[in-house]
Amino acid sequence: MPVPAPRPVVGILLLIFVSAAWGSAFPLMKDLIARMPVADLLAERYGIAALVLAALRPGRLRRLPEGTWPAGVLLGLLFGVGQTAQAVALHDLPSSVSGFTVGSHVVITPVLGLVLLGARTSPRVWAAAALAMAAMAVFAVLRGAEGGHVSPPALAATLLSAVLYAAHTLVLGNSPAARQNAYAVTVIQLGTIAVMTGVLAAPDGLTPPATPGDWAALGHLSIVVCALGFLARSWGQVHVPPVSAAVILSAQPLWVTALAVALYGEPLTVSVFLGGGLIALSMLLIVLPGGPLGPGRRVAGPVPPRPSG
Repeated sequence: MPVPAPRPVVGILLLIFVSAAWGSAFPLMKDLIARMPVADLLAERYGIAALVLAALRPGRLRRLPEGTWPAGVLLGLLFGVGQTAQAVALHDLPSSVSGFTVGSHVVITPVLGLVLLGARTSPRVWAAAALAMAAMAVFAVLRGAEGGHVSPPALAATLLSAVLYAAHTLVLGNSPAARQNAYAVTVIQLGTIAVMTGVLAAPDGLTPPATPGDWAALGHLSIVVCALGFLARSWGQVHVPPVSAAVILSAQPLWVTALAVALYGEPLTVSVFLGGGLIALSMLLIVLPGGPLGPGRRVAGPVPPRPSG
């Protein structure tokens, strides 16, 4: 299947949807984890998402080109291990510290790209990443840490998850199989995460949701956050380079805060305006004229090496 011509606006809108969908998952996950084991919730969430997408378009999983399965499994392992490490470490970390540490993937992504792939990143994109990182610090510091002892092993595990999320972004943006077979790769990576977390949950058996409200929350997490979110991200990164995608996805704390204000009546504070402003500025650096996704710019995959001589 040929890779479609780059359409930056489509990619940006898809990634904004992903950021909002994943931001909506935080309060639901925090609520459900109080009544369900982490591994059980993750296994059910990703398992339902994989089954729904596979049932909707089973033909997309037949006669796949070589390299599609390895790409999907690798992406699933990177994201699944990262999410499991983050969820387990959250028991020993304030949520603000965890969120700030995970958010560092917006800076880790260009660093990994430079070290591992030799990918060149413009100063404007570095500035956007730095602004997004500053926004993470605002959300973490100004909103106040929850207190308590910060466990070094938990902090290290959360930092590992940030590195794995950055690697996931780079692999997704640079894998030909992921770019050419986004639907199949999405289903495979969701299934991989479901199997991995299912193995962790198997010894004690799966605990299903106990109430209709919990089933509704699981449905949102499975269909909107996982199935549609991962699919939109796979398609979005066909049109947006990895580092720019990481900057757009860094708006998740802003969506979490907006939902908390709208649904739970939390007050609008200085951190909301300052952090939100920094995130908006970082995204403007990416999408306005002169940026990597601005008018007249082409969005492509990895730059091929120049011929010698």
